[in-house]
Amino acid sequence: MTARPDSGPATDATVRVLARACVDAVQAVGGFAGGVYLRSGAEGLLLLAVMTGLPGRLFRPWWRMHVNRPYPVAEAYRSGQSVHLPDAESAMRRFPQLMAGLPFPFGSLYEPVMAGAQRFGVLFVLRPATPGAPVGAADRERLRKAADGLAEGLAALTTAGRPVLWTGDPVGVPPPATAQGAREAVERLTLAVLSVDREGRIRYVNHSAAGLLGLGAPELRGRLLWEAVPWLGQPAYEDHFRGVFMSGEPVRFPARLGRQQDSGWVTVDLYPGVDGVTVTIDAAEPPGYAPEPGSVVRPGAGLGSPADRASALYRPVSLAIALTEAVTARQVSAVVTQELLPAFGGRQLAIYLLSERHLHLAWETGFPQGFLDRFDGVALDVRLPGVETLTTGRPMFFESMEHLASAYPGIPLDAHVGARAFLPLIASGRPVGSCILGFDAPRGFSPEERTVLTALAGLIAQALERAQRYDTEAALARGLQAALLPHRLPVREHVETVGRYLPGTQGMDVGGDWYDVVETGGGLLALVIGDVQGHGVAAAATMGQLRSAVRAFTLGGSPPEQVMAGTNRLLIGLDPGQFASCCYVLLDPVSGLARAVRAGHPQPLLRHADGRAEVLDLPGGVVLGIDLGATYPVTDLRLAPGSVLALYTDGLVEEAGKDIDVGVERLRAALASARPSPLTETADRLIGGAGDSSERPDDIALLLASRTDGRGAVPKT
Repeated sequence: MTARPDSGPATDATVRVLARACVDAVQAVGGFAGGVYLRSGAEGLLLLAVMTGLPGRLFRPWWRMHVNRPYPVAEAYRSGQSVHLPDAESAMRRFPQLMAGLPFPFGSLYEPVMAGAQRFGVLFVLRPATPGAPVGAADRERLRKAADGLAEGLAALTTAGRPVLWTGDPVGVPPPATAQGAREAVERLTLAVLSVDREGRIRYVNHSAAGLLGLGAPELRGRLLWEAVPWLGQPAYEDHFRGVFMSGEPVRFPARLGRQQDSGWVTVDLYPGVDGVTVTIDAAEPPGYAPEPGSVVRPGAGLGSPADRASALYRPVSLAIALTEAVTARQVSAVVTQELLPAFGGRQLAIYLLSERHLHLAWETGFPQGFLDRFDGVALDVRLPGVETLTTGRPMFFESMEHLASAYPGIPLDAHVGARAFLPLIASGRPVGSCILGFDAPRGFSPEERTVLTALAGLIAQALERAQRYDTEAALARGLQAALLPHRLPVREHVETVGRYLPGTQGMDVGGDWYDVVETGGGLLALVIGDVQGHGVAAAATMGQLRSAVRAFTLGGSPPEQVMAGTNRLLIGLDPGQFASCCYVLLDPVSGLARAVRAGHPQPLLRHADGRAEVLDLPGGVVLGIDLGATYPVTDLRLAPGSVLALYTDGLVEEAGKDIDVGVERLRAALASARPSPLTETADRLIGGAGDSSERPDDIALLLASRTDGRGAVPKT
């Protein structure tokens, strides 16, 4: 890789810092390759800035990384936590999309590069797999120190007015040079032998190899193997080279000695090492089964560069896996943007969905703002390529904008140059919509590409159809849950209550979180919050039954411990196969005295009138639905005027990869810093961070209760 980003002193300084850190990190933890991803100018997009130990052209599909994708680089950046994968098994378990594209035995380590509040990117190292042995503490610390040192260097550049944002292709960093072995013995062999470094450049050629390839050693040395020997660059062979560079295990495969059908066959052996790969080529008989290497595209047509061909082979696999995880139409569209466009070098994407014989724009990216509005809602009898590709079921490819304008005279164009592909989205014979791919430059579409794109369109259509069906079912379930939650809370003197509920966004399933405020006949107020295990309609239905049970026991005059015990017995009797946590506080609004019980639920928070906030330590029993004889101890509390009691479910404090105590402390600090203000504003502030998240794995319930002066006002502190 020799491409560099925009030139200039700032860029040169950045490259030096990155290159030094990259090489040092690889050596520190015994790796064979590594690199650094940095933030780009595009929101949510990381770009590979430097790379060492791997040929860049073979790994072009991974040059771009969206931070919300399920890859280790993205997770390390998002979470700010290290990701250590000692072997392929652990990688497959946590990141199946990574292993779909790189199905080789290797270990990998990923470290976020941060300096205070500044988040620059991710430093990663690839190394031999260590099956069954986790990454050692010493190596973790070495990589952490390397990332900290890199962060300091990048922070210094930022302070000096050199913003660290990557805008170009990755820069290849040669590994440190090592001593060459004796060559005399190799020169005596009739076997063709080449030595290739970890960037894929030829460093040594014996006489037999020079004769076989028809080029002298000086003409071959220093060149990329696939440029010097084009027939080895066939897409059918690239996976073998990826495997040998990643896994460290020898590889053998048959190949044609040239591109012509009448070319002879050879056996190619690849022997990897720390410094590079030894390539041997020997004459061989035609194999019994030999898939023609062919070419995914013709030279000068199809994909923009030979390195892009890897994307055409592996991105579809990644796309297919990612589509199985997408639930809503928006998630499906986002996956297509992040996986399909990079695979084929596209820059524009539009997805239209069919509804009542009209196509409606569901997703777009890369087009001029407002340009596609004129096509939104078009009927199926309008002569447009996006319509006709669906009505005919035939994909349409235009190698230039001139071809598109010629086929559809008068059609509005968003650019004068480029190419377009219109794909029908048809699932099980039913029309779903159409997909438009746009390219910035004219280009051809090989038969192989057309086949792959058409097949991918079918996968996208199935995912969209599933998403539409799921959206309908989810809307029904959400309606059920909304009907079960209280529409309003009681208004009483001396106390103010506010509730909030947010559904989860990952998977878009409804959950079983609920809150309630129940007025008793004795003037007391029961504050209730609970969380049914699981998601979906079953969880929501169980939640409704538990809420009704708690209200019934409360209105019947049962003390708090009996309310909880009775609800526990009821849940066990219903036997829904679920359990639930709950916290119940019976409050006297006039005196502020309260009695609280807890069944496996997170501890409440109490903000005192002077601004102090604490995590209450309420003894509790097991979650509801487990032990028929469970008991629930009662704790006496007092809410002074101006204090605020916060009950919440774990979705508000849980974060992936972090202890729940960290989230509880964050919530406590937020409650403590909340100034005396309307309780609604405090609730919005506490739940605001979670509400802004587009990837919320669990639903959230929050119930606040504040003692007032009897006139609805919170005493000033």
